[in-house]
Amino acid sequence: MKRVSTYVIQNRIYFTFIMFSLVILMITGRVFYVQIIQGEKLTDKAESLWLRDIPFRSERGKILDRNDQVLTENKSTFSVILFPRQIKDAESIAMKLSEILEVPHKRMFDLVTKSASSVEVHPEGRKISEKQAEDIRKLHLDGVYLAQDSQRYYPYDDYLSHVLGFTGIDNQGLMGLELQHDEQLSGENGKLSFYADAKGRTVGNKPYIYEPPIDGNHLKTTIDLTVQTVIERELENVMELYQPDQVSAIALNPSNGAILGMASRPNFSPNNYQAVDSEIFGRNTPIWSTFEPGSTFKIITLASALEEKIIDIENDSYYDKGHIEVAGAKLRCWKAGGHGSQSLLEVAENSCNPGFVHIGEKVGKEKLFSYIRKFGFGEKTGIDLQGEGTGILFKEDQVGPVELATTSFGQGVSVTPIQQVMALAAVINGGYLYTPHIVDEWIDSQTNETIKKIEPKIKRRVISEETSKEMRHILESVVAKGTGRPAYIDGYRVGGKTGTAQKVGPDGTYMKNNYILSFIGFAPADDPQIVVYVAVDNPKDVVQFGGVVAAPIVKAIIEDSLRNLEVPERKKGYEKKHQWPEQPKMAVPNLIGSEKDEMLASLSPFKVKLYGAGNYIGDQSPNPGTKLKEGSTIRLYLTTKNNRENE
Repeated sequence: MKRVSTYVIQNRIYFTFIMFSLVILMITGRVFYVQIIQGEKLTDKAESLWLRDIPFRSERGKILDRNDQVLTENKSTFSVILFPRQIKDAESIAMKLSEILEVPHKRMFDLVTKSASSVEVHPEGRKISEKQAEDIRKLHLDGVYLAQDSQRYYPYDDYLSHVLGFTGIDNQGLMGLELQHDEQLSGENGKLSFYADAKGRTVGNKPYIYEPPIDGNHLKTTIDLTVQTVIERELENVMELYQPDQVSAIALNPSNGAILGMASRPNFSPNNYQAVDSEIFGRNTPIWSTFEPGSTFKIITLASALEEKIIDIENDSYYDKGHIEVAGAKLRCWKAGGHGSQSLLEVAENSCNPGFVHIGEKVGKEKLFSYIRKFGFGEKTGIDLQGEGTGILFKEDQVGPVELATTSFGQGVSVTPIQQVMALAAVINGGYLYTPHIVDEWIDSQTNETIKKIEPKIKRRVISEETSKEMRHILESVVAKGTGRPAYIDGYRVGGKTGTAQKVGPDGTYMKNNYILSFIGFAPADDPQIVVYVAVDNPKDVVQFGGVVAAPIVKAIIEDSLRNLEVPERKKGYEKKHQWPEQPKMAVPNLIGSEKDEMLASLSPFKVKLYGAGNYIGDQSPNPGTKLKEGSTIRLYLTTKNNRENE
């Protein structure tokens, strides 16, 4: 028998002890690693297997006008969430939900028996009506939950539809401001979590965990709802009266580039955008549409010539024989036979094409196109809306005498409405070209404190204050004495310019009897606070002139907007030059204190209605100095006392 030495035995004992110690150490280390180092992570992972979540979606921030009027808001609603493992009687629950949500029974049965921890009934169970939610609540169905949700709502329906845009079923922005600023408007979703076992049954002794949603920030715009309402009203009237292919309108504060109103037709309701073709809601024509501007572009030619001191508007003259020949091409005036001898101011008032060709030739190709680009044409304005167009300009190396001539009166170039509005704003505001903007500030939805204020951005100065002042004077004269007379407003000084532009057809030639008629105006002429542009595309059964169709629309928008904005009337300015069959308005005399018989003799142009008794006029309506058309009615209130004697 072999004997083992004591030394070997001791070594074996030591080895066994060491190995045992190492195993203990490894187990202890593993326990430490699992329990201490990774404990929180593994616990979270385990809890994620036990927890079931009911989503609570955040509310999008509201969109407001500049006076805090709500343009978009949210309506509370609910969405249906199923937890199939909690559902005991699948056939019965499927039948009940199928009836309430109007889902085919087989599809609903597949949903309630689906092998998943949770199931959304999409889309029929999303954003359900209050009645549907109440019907489901009353049934107390196991495994059927109503998750709080919200639905975007546009209280003014189709107002500002192309500007505001709309959201999808998941409250994600799909167009307009809703898409452009989706991240800040969206916020962060919350949830209600509960513990469930492997079969999906709730664990009764575990508390529910609620993580509240964080609502999105409010977007305050530069839009003035009172101005927008006037624009929407006038565009509806245009559509009914002339049945045009489309209409665009923009109102803007020329001193800072803030958009006060914007609309177009055809439009749509963001509450039901699915009802219209995508071509309608996908094109915001005031910033997207490009077309030849026509005579509104003459403003640029004139401002360039004045800034370069090439012309004297009062003393220089031009004789219009009805056409002008340029490099063998005959360019005609809109007036057959021409306007004859005119000062350059009268050339502007009459919107005389040959006269503007003459001015453009004096400015020259290089300088004219330099100013055209300085005024922002040929590039995006940078407005904070998606889908802006750039327009099309001649390449200067392709500009010959004819191209220079046609550009001078707005033919052969392609521009967008927003470019024209910003250019006119620069012409009349002292010469500064602004970046237009529609976002005014961001507001925290919890505290209502301003997070960020958008400051006006000046791109560059294009013309001097002196030139700007002279242009205001000229454009006011156009409205008082020239082609813009239909935009004249008693009590306010208005400036502006008409535009009548032929449209280019698919074959590249000008279409017959198919025009875009436009007018761009501003007021007050001595202190501009609003610019309004309207373009009417192919109106039917009407004389095809911008002064006939578009100017009265701009007049109505400016007049009502100025009164809503509480802009005081101006006493100075041009008197309107009337042409047959127009009749000038007459001022109402001050009749208070006059004797009745004396008064009746002095009011032959007006109709009179008397109220009360006595021989003296105690009060009158309208007030003295108000201008009325001949035949208008004046209301006089009689008294037995002579108020003048009491003064």
